[in-house]
Amino acid sequence: MRGARGAGVSRYVAILAGGSGTRLWPLSRSARPKQLLPLLGDRSLIQATVDRVAPLVPFDRILVITEASHADDLRVQLPELPPGNVIVEPMRRGTAAAVGLAATIIAHRDPDASMASLHSDHAVADPEEFRHCLAAAFALAESDDWLVTLGVRPSSPHVGMGYIDVGPEIGTFDGRVAYQAMQFVEKPDPETAASFVARGYLWNPGYFLWRVCVILDEFARLLPGMHAPLSEVSEALGTPKEISVLKDAYQRMEPETIDYGIMERAKKVATIPSDFGWTDIGSWRELFQIAPKDGAGNVVRGDHLGIDTRRTLVYSSGRPVFTVGVEDLVIVDAGDALLVCRQDQAERVKNLVEQLQADPNRAGLV
Repeated sequence: MRGARGAGVSRYVAILAGGSGTRLWPLSRSARPKQLLPLLGDRSLIQATVDRVAPLVPFDRILVITEASHADDLRVQLPELPPGNVIVEPMRRGTAAAVGLAATIIAHRDPDASMASLHSDHAVADPEEFRHCLAAAFALAESDDWLVTLGVRPSSPHVGMGYIDVGPEIGTFDGRVAYQAMQFVEKPDPETAASFVARGYLWNPGYFLWRVCVILDEFARLLPGMHAPLSEVSEALGTPKEISVLKDAYQRMEPETIDYGIMERAKKVATIPSDFGWTDIGSWRELFQIAPKDGAGNVVRGDHLGIDTRRTLVYSSGRPVFTVGVEDLVIVDAGDALLVCRQDQAERVKNLVEQLQADPNRAGLV
């Protein structure tokens, strides 16, 4: 029997904070990934994420799901959160396990709650509009058994994005129109991406909302091999066996994403078209596009002197950087490693990192 709906439902936010962000090497490392870095100001990406949702959800209902290597840094950066709200996964098992664990913990606290699942390493240009869309999605999720995703109106036919096919209108919630989501399509080729944009498809940023009882029922139906161990975790929460049961449960789970495991196979999925200036920050080029620029179109963090330098991103962690007569470059000095590449080649930093990882003499730089 599912719990109450509508007014009075407690709202939670779970922020997924795993991963290493290898395309932003050499600043982003496995021990200190991009969500812990102040790439767009004085606050790190995870701090900015918490800042965005704090006016909507109290700190004691914001959970951060991470791994052991990042947990201490997150607690230092987020002192406003109760220490127990930084949830440590024993090992990586994909976003489905992370979301399922968050839902299990929230349901243990309040079985009638609703929750949002967000990522920790995205940029949002209009936080107020983001909160309006999030509130509308909460209202939709609490009105019925919908699994809700925020859909971002595309700014280009990006081939690296997932897309949402928008179906019939469902209704209006907190001033935002919601639609049925017909299907999810991952990373199409350029021609297909252009046709998707022309047909009104939305980008899928991976922002999901639902009532915790609804999503746990979907885990039971679609991912029973993950639901059973999570049920054991639920029974052990708050007991001396909690840590050991959690570790054993994770060892028995197969890695899976929430997109493939649940959202693409669920029957009752809705989307709310949104436009709050969203960026994934998946590469140095994407960071350059959204960061404030000087009169020559450069993005500069740190000590830099340039002559005839245009449309170039310069990040210096200590030493001064000097440039003469260059354009459209990425220059990142992390102290122990220096990256120089053309902006149109920034996606290939991931391939460089893969070579470093395979080199025993350089793996420590990653």
